[in-house]
Amino acid sequence: MSSGAAKPRISSPCVKVCKIEPVSGLCIGCRRTTEEIGLWVRLSEPERQEIMRSLRFRPPPVLAETEE
Repeated sequence: MSSGAAKPRISSPCVKVCKIEPVSGLCIGCRRTTEEIGLWVRLSEPERQEIMRSLRFRPPPVLAETEE
């Protein structure tokens, strides 16, 4: 038997495309910094929501030039 109450789901902008851009230091998938990613589960829900609101204002990913 389970212990009862389920753990609340932690909101996250993660899209399972995890790679940090060397220039910006942001994840190409979710646009969070490595510090934000590392702290995510310890942040309060209001703190996570504030970061998620700010993500749309961060620069888009810089795509590497393809070699020909």
